[in-house]
Amino acid sequence: MRRPSSAFLALSIIALLASTTVSRADEVEVDYKPDVTYATVGDEELQMDIASPKGLDHPVPGIVVIHGGGWRGGKRQDMATLAKELAAHGYVAATVSYRLAPTHPFPAQVEDVKAAVRYLRANAKDLNIDPERIGATGGSAGGHLSLMLGTMDSSDGLEGDGGNADQSSKVQAVVNFVGPFNLIMDEYTPTQTAILSAFVGGAIDEKKEACRLASPVTYVNEGDAPTLSFYGTDDPLIPNDQAFQVATAMDDADIPGRVEILVGQSHGWIGEEMERTVEATVDFFDEHLKK
Repeated sequence: MRRPSSAFLALSIIALLASTTVSRADEVEVDYKPDVTYATVGDEELQMDIASPKGLDHPVPGIVVIHGGGWRGGKRQDMATLAKELAAHGYVAATVSYRLAPTHPFPAQVEDVKAAVRYLRANAKDLNIDPERIGATGGSAGGHLSLMLGTMDSSDGLEGDGGNADQSSKVQAVVNFVGPFNLIMDEYTPTQTAILSAFVGGAIDEKKEACRLASPVTYVNEGDAPTLSFYGTDDPLIPNDQAFQVATAMDDADIPGRVEILVGQSHGWIGEEMERTVEATVDFFDEHLKK
């Protein structure tokens, strides 16, 4: 059988979340504001699209929605459906763009999503966001970046120059769809090597420190964001042991949440399983951001 290309595998998570069946958003009107510039880095404007409940006039939790694509592809518009679904459930949801590899290697992507969180906090009053209750979700690379937002403290660095330096970039809840947790592995497939090398800006064996700094596992400690993670047993990109590493690290640090391992699923899923996991996502955010 022909091996799927790395581009296909890296981008498959986009179909996972972009194809979300919107149930509540069909019933509840939402406002959608596109092309909001949240930071300017060099000469590049970084933008987000913001979905919120129609006529919102009081603070509600916010959620950063982060697209996948191997840190080198995808776009924020791929996540519009999920953002609107979250808005229909009472959140202000911002789907964000970030600089892409290999033109912009790590830590650009981490710096950018951190800047997005800081922007939401700095503009919380105008956006009707509760700045103390912000979550993050995404798939694949977006899941990884969400995990970074939930584990990194300000003292860990990688804040970048995206503005609003007086604001915290840490979120209070994370839902991760098949995002890598530890970029340091015993061995790498050719596909993993191609994707990670582009991300860290060079050969993996020469960029071990970058891989360590780019791994959420590096930053886990007590007090990190409650986290829900989903992984598939037949994922060709994310080794099964990553799910167990997440669970072990959460248990050791007494972090609330859970890890679900979906038997027979790959680097993404559709249909009833997709609807179930999106419903679980909303429930998890309700539990940890609305109480």
